[in-house]
Amino acid sequence: MTDTRAGRPGGGLDRSLGSRQIMMLSIGGALGTGLFLGASLAMSMAGPSVVVLYLVGAVFAAALAYALAEMASAHPEAGGFGWLADRYLGPLAGYVQRWSYWGCLVVTIGGEIVAAGIYLRFWWPELPLWIPVVALTVLIAAINCAAVSVFGELEYWFALIKVLAVVLFIGFGVVFIFFGVGGEPAAGLGNWTEHGGFAPHGAEGMLLALTVTTLAYGGTEAVAMTAAESKDPGKDVPRAARGVVLRLLLFYVLGTAVIVSVMPWTETANVSGVDQSPFVRLFDLIGVPAAAALMNAVVLTAALSAANTNLYVASRMMHSLALSGFAPRALGRTSSRRTPLAAVLASAVGLVAAAVVSAVSPEDAFPVLLGAALFTGMATWLIIFATHLAYRRSGVAQAVGKPAVRLPGAPVTTLIAMAFTVLVMVLTGFVDAFSLAWKAGVPFIVVVALSYMLPARKRRRTAAANPPAASAQPSTNAVPGQN
Repeated sequence: MTDTRAGRPGGGLDRSLGSRQIMMLSIGGALGTGLFLGASLAMSMAGPSVVVLYLVGAVFAAALAYALAEMASAHPEAGGFGWLADRYLGPLAGYVQRWSYWGCLVVTIGGEIVAAGIYLRFWWPELPLWIPVVALTVLIAAINCAAVSVFGELEYWFALIKVLAVVLFIGFGVVFIFFGVGGEPAAGLGNWTEHGGFAPHGAEGMLLALTVTTLAYGGTEAVAMTAAESKDPGKDVPRAARGVVLRLLLFYVLGTAVIVSVMPWTETANVSGVDQSPFVRLFDLIGVPAAAALMNAVVLTAALSAANTNLYVASRMMHSLALSGFAPRALGRTSSRRTPLAAVLASAVGLVAAAVVSAVSPEDAFPVLLGAALFTGMATWLIIFATHLAYRRSGVAQAVGKPAVRLPGAPVTTLIAMAFTVLVMVLTGFVDAFSLAWKAGVPFIVVVALSYMLPARKRRRTAAANPPAASAQPSTNAVPGQN
């Protein structure tokens, strides 16, 4: 059975997500494995000053979350920021953003699934990689095919595990820094200025590290995709946006501050596995049994949580494309549980392809896919801010009254955030790990933009048969994509 009520604001989706689930869903997408493995790339560039750079990234993420929450609470339709771009920047912008972001997500999920398979081999090293990859893909797809309330609850507990790990690390770390643990003297703050100083590679190193610390907050935008399935989007989405930013700020800023304090940055910069993680080192000191195995389980959960959240967002993006006439109509239908089952399965097929490429060609093809994903992720942020600028200029913001959250200082804040996004995009070209972002990302977006011509004719015919409402006011009866 299918529910074809795509014309309702939620696109036939089930409004059963609460604010705590929405918050954890966004944290699940943004708090990945990088922090647990020591944020080594950023520290190799900036040393202890990376803590300040994570704070800068958090300010940017806050602007992104507030802009999205402001718009999503006024427009709780299916499609999130992709639908908003369609409405306020035009169909081409909405099309390019949604398709490129969908591609970005499936590549990222494929990488996370392969990483999770590798983490499983920590306990079973002889296990062929394809077995855990297939098993974990089936698991994540099955969770996303369930009712959204089931998905939300499972993701809540997935994300909670890594949140608790970070909280414990910060708590034990503070004790170790100032009082000492396990017979070890207090670590103190000497590592902040020793080993070359606070910023050993100067302003250049800090600028380059800014790319890593900003991109660490990727996934914050997931909060906007939950509006169509929130019990009360006007309250839940703004509350979750505020909570997500605060928690990510605390996790990344305090987490890296503890890492810098308990372990010289020169050692952290060379971390290459779970057993070398600052988390393992600290937990060993305080006497946690089998600390490496415990942290491997946490990192495994972190990877699965990120994959789970990103598949949710990818499927809702595909569902939105179908509702707008930019993907096969069948992908816009919902099951008897009001889950976009076809969109979930289509996205799962994409992640399987990405996982295969990741496993078969980790040195050649997959870095190209990751480069394209990285660039499209940043381009998505830029389009989100451009959409917010157009939203504010449209007069709709004034018409809906005072929302539960607004981006302070907009539109000036929006323009500053756009400039910051462009700066980070430019800087990726000078970081070896991200060097393929421009080379792979620009051609990918150009191809996506050119493909717009294929469904555009059909959409124009549909729009002619269903003329848009004369008013620009947000409507709970609007059909996503038909505006």
